[in-house]
Amino acid sequence: MRWPDLIRMTSGSVAAQRTRAVLTGLGITVGVAAVVLLTSIGEGVHRFVLSEFTQFGTNIIGINPGTAKTMGGSIGVFGSVRPLTIDDSEALRHLPFVTAVSPIVQGNAEVEALGRKRRVTVYGTGPDFANAFRFDVAQGTYLPPDDARQPRSLVVLGAKMARELYGDRNALGTNLRVGSERYRVIGVMAPKGTMVGLDLDDTVFIPAARSLELFNRDGLFEIDVLYAEGAPVDEVSSGIERVLEARHGEVDFTVTTQQEMIDTLGGVLSVLTFAVGALGSISLLVGAVGIFTIMTIGVRERTAEIGLLRALGAQREQILGIFLAEAVVLSLLGGLAGLVIGGGGAWLLGQLVSKLPVSFSPFFMALSAGLSVLIGLIAGILPAMRASSLDPVEALRDE
Repeated sequence: MRWPDLIRMTSGSVAAQRTRAVLTGLGITVGVAAVVLLTSIGEGVHRFVLSEFTQFGTNIIGINPGTAKTMGGSIGVFGSVRPLTIDDSEALRHLPFVTAVSPIVQGNAEVEALGRKRRVTVYGTGPDFANAFRFDVAQGTYLPPDDARQPRSLVVLGAKMARELYGDRNALGTNLRVGSERYRVIGVMAPKGTMVGLDLDDTVFIPAARSLELFNRDGLFEIDVLYAEGAPVDEVSSGIERVLEARHGEVDFTVTTQQEMIDTLGGVLSVLTFAVGALGSISLLVGAVGIFTIMTIGVRERTAEIGLLRALGAQREQILGIFLAEAVVLSLLGGLAGLVIGGGGAWLLGQLVSKLPVSFSPFFMALSAGLSVLIGLIAGILPAMRASSLDPVEALRDE
């Protein structure tokens, strides 16, 4: 049978049974739409999270106390053999390619000014923090390069923190209380937004040594090292390990490059996106059952037609090809409709919920369309084989 004849017979059969064709492809449509919609959300979340971390650049190395790596952190943050200290961070400044070093201490404390109180996140940092993490200062200056061990009681406010406490007033030069200590405001940060749900504007920044006293800690939460663009990251990382091992006497810390963390995080998010797509593809199995059922019924209804084709000389392989082609066409039409509905639904959802990150994945869209064709082919095999195996005499007698 020539291809034009096969196409004409297949399209004619589908067009003659429009209602049946729509119902047959509906299961595939729902399945493909679900896959496209869910993977678009998953891919959007994937890209959003990675963009949140890469906004600080990729030339940052984090050092955490403890040796067990878990997404760039460690289980020993609060209980390593020897905590990371201010002196450790100062020692790393002299390494080749290092352009900035910032000790980090994080906690919660009550902040009070002008009779207003708020409990917010307090970051204890060094003077290089704003430069290392690309924070801009809107008013005043960031923390100055004081004696790292005995810094002055100075504070820099996040944009939201300054607005909540001072309103339209100028906060520079005023005093406020962080915990039980008084600090002088020397700067207000430019708005930075949120990072994975953490509001970077609703916070205050004080010297790291002061925050150790405030939270009664012996060691730093983390040390972040910024190295020059294009510098050999392995050499910088090895230099950090050598210095800290010499100071601690053993490797009781974890050194993680920003790229390593992004790669690990990206791998986890990719698995989650694939898992979400797999859940959506369960609907495709329902579509496969629908195609199998409708095609089986179609064989019974068209027994006489099959007998006539066999009597006119059609071979079994040709009958098999006709029914397989119908199954593939039905699933392909359902898949294309699913792509349109799923893509449109994802776009509409992104417009209605502005904070929901949505991003189309060409890979998953092509995969779902390919699966729809494959499912149609598999689901149509048994009915097509049954049609091709009918005896032409018995099939004609069915008329």
